[in-house]
Amino acid sequence: MPLIVTETAAREIDTIIQQQGLDPTKICLRVGVKGGGCSGFSYILDLTEVQKDTDECWSYSFNRRMAKAAVGATIGASDGGSTATAVAEQSGEPFTVRVVCDPKSYLYLNGTTVDFKDEIMGRGFVFNNPNANSSCGCGSSFSA
Repeated sequence: MPLIVTETAAREIDTIIQQQGLDPTKICLRVGVKGGGCSGFSYILDLTEVQKDTDECWSYSFNRRMAKAAVGATIGASDGGSTATAVAEQSGEPFTVRVVCDPKSYLYLNGTTVDFKDEIMGRGFVFNNPNANSSCGCGSSFSA
């Protein structure tokens, strides 16, 4: 099973790549695990240009969101009427996020979904790992 990156996570990765002025055709998201953390293994996310021959690789393509356009209409022109506004979101140019994972980490991450949450309690990448027996409260480490 592949390691899955949601559209929300891919958009955040694309934003980071753009903000850091990196070349999106050369950059990959390296996902992995290392020993440590509160539950035994910690997740690793890193932007890298290094892709090894032994790495598992996936590509996820989406369209950038363009600025939302507001379209207004006036109803009941004789009495001044009211204005109704609809917001239309348009698709922008395509972008691709390439993901790489070393073979040892892939044993623990097979089928994992990487998402991005932006909520009141914080923002960050979130892992939904079907191979984890338990995970810590912060979600950044797990045991297998």
